[in-house]
Amino acid sequence: MNKIKVILIGCCLLSAAAWGQAPATWCNPLNLNYRFSYDGLGYREAADPVIHLYRNTYFLYASKSGGYWHSSDLLNWVFLPSKTLPTEDYAPTVATIHDTVFFIASKGARNIYYSTDPKTDNWKVYREKFPLGVTDPALFNDDDGKVYFYYGCSNVDPIMGVELDTQRRFDTIGTPLVLIQHNIREHGWEEHGETHSNGKKGWNEGAWMNKYNGKYYLQYASPGTEFKVYGDGVYVSDKPLGPFTYMPNSPFSYKPGGFINGAGHGSTFKDRYGNYWHVATMTISVRHMFERRIGLFPAFFDKDGQLHCNTAFGDYPSVMPHRKMDFGKESLFTGWMLLSYNKPVQASSTLPGHAPEQAVNEEIRNWWSAQTGNAGEWLQVDLQQQCTVNALQVNFADQDALLKAGMAYGPYQFVIEGSADGKSWKPLIDRTDSKLDRANDYIVLPRPVKTRFLRITNRSVPGGKFSLSGFRVFGKGAGNRPAAVNSVEVSRDAADSRRGHLVWKQAATATGYVVYFGTAPHQLFHSAMVYDKSNLELPGLNKDVPYYFRVDAFNENGITKGKETKAY
Repeated sequence: MNKIKVILIGCCLLSAAAWGQAPATWCNPLNLNYRFSYDGLGYREAADPVIHLYRNTYFLYASKSGGYWHSSDLLNWVFLPSKTLPTEDYAPTVATIHDTVFFIASKGARNIYYSTDPKTDNWKVYREKFPLGVTDPALFNDDDGKVYFYYGCSNVDPIMGVELDTQRRFDTIGTPLVLIQHNIREHGWEEHGETHSNGKKGWNEGAWMNKYNGKYYLQYASPGTEFKVYGDGVYVSDKPLGPFTYMPNSPFSYKPGGFINGAGHGSTFKDRYGNYWHVATMTISVRHMFERRIGLFPAFFDKDGQLHCNTAFGDYPSVMPHRKMDFGKESLFTGWMLLSYNKPVQASSTLPGHAPEQAVNEEIRNWWSAQTGNAGEWLQVDLQQQCTVNALQVNFADQDALLKAGMAYGPYQFVIEGSADGKSWKPLIDRTDSKLDRANDYIVLPRPVKTRFLRITNRSVPGGKFSLSGFRVFGKGAGNRPAAVNSVEVSRDAADSRRGHLVWKQAATATGYVVYFGTAPHQLFHSAMVYDKSNLELPGLNKDVPYYFRVDAFNENGITKGKETKAY
């Protein structure tokens, strides 16, 4: 792979040489073998993820996945089917205590499992019938050796916590305590609905605990896994069972815009270099509310002890670091821009209701579909100028697949070609003999290619029709970056300050905008991406908390930083 420049949004520029080696990249949603569900509706799911580092290997566990994954680098994941763990239950959690990994999932048989070699599917039952029948459990091993248990998944009941007795196979010590109550009157992002506007409590769920500099960070998700605004908030305490104080920059993990949305019900972990990450649930929720994927985002604690997660350009290619980073000042964004958005497309055939344009409209919730799944069906995109292409993400939609877990099915197989004139084609990617089951296939070209036209041609599908929710092309155009957004009008609803509205003047040649906001100047770590419009509703703010804003414009040639605004 050629060396690339890493663009640090609003901070500084860093060449690839500073990484110590040519960087590898990833693109959300993670490139995993998302399994079909059991109900035969033809949707895939993996959600509620936990990643932890054990003996220099990363392990990833997720709901309803039939197993789990391990990786040496957070990039290349090896799937391990499991018959000894209840991998058909929801919301698993793990914790390392001494040299042993403990596992428990939601409800089911309520058993706790253990292993000292999780690369082998040989887990044993440590405790049968854990005394609490819970949903969305979380285990936490404090540095004094004490172990705590957190849980909750309800639009009524709170997030709870209790200490466990490590001498008595995790009996509970005392009565579970109420730790986090619902509070939609103060926390707009907890209100139920796609725009936090249904007037009722969301589902507070997915507890997770981290300890940093002597403080305890109890994280939780809201308002519901099916919503684009699904995010994670955090409360902080000096003690593992509270009392806890709400962190006003919540939700710290939030991704309401872009190709795929949602950054909720996740876990925060530290990598081998000491960097923090947040792995979270991303939503599709078309065929079923539990049609979901997994995203990985850099996270960090600032000098004031606040927890942040950077989701800006969070579904564009990012660099995987090989050293300790300052995620408050350094970005992992590659600078490879989206070249395919709303570009002219042609297709071999079209299923009614699934137009070719839906493969390039940056919305994973709709898609183009051919009329068949036959070899030879194709989609072609015209970038309208000669561009430098670095990578592609091919997101398959599984139209009419109607497959379910337990069935035998093959992978997607295809070829991708490039052309300068739309007539003479050169092969770029050949997946004809692929054995990998990848519904969100992220592919970095061995070398950047200059091309104008790209065409993907089907060889085989697992089932149903050849269909794409996103044929995404990343690289650089040959033109200029857009003009800057230097003024933004911000208003907060006088009757309900949880709701904000932003308007700005359209920047010349901009494709879209990233709206950065935060609760302190120069700490604009929240973000929302919009395309083809110059306004944004932010209905999930915290009541009476002042926010600062900035709007950056972008197009296929790069990003232009906007001017920060005062507090509103």
